[in-house]
Amino acid sequence: MVHLPVTATTEDQALRFAYTLARSLALVPGVEVAGTTVSAEDAQHVRQWVFCDRIMPDRRRCLARAEHDGPCDPGR
Repeated sequence: MVHLPVTATTEDQALRFAYTLARSLALVPGVEVAGTTVSAEDAQHVRQWVFCDRIMPDRRRCLARAEHDGPCDPGR
């Protein structure tokens, strides 16, 4: 588990930053991109999923953004 504090003015900015960072690390072995979450510094126990949290039949998580429209896709 790695915690990387960043400054973001809005929740949307934090989610976009986390999404971009996670996708850039997707080829690094051991990084579970779809497990990325965002939380406020003073409420780290309250996390918001960056990617969909549904588990696919092959046991991987869906790689679409959280609350996406349409079917889940583990290869997105």
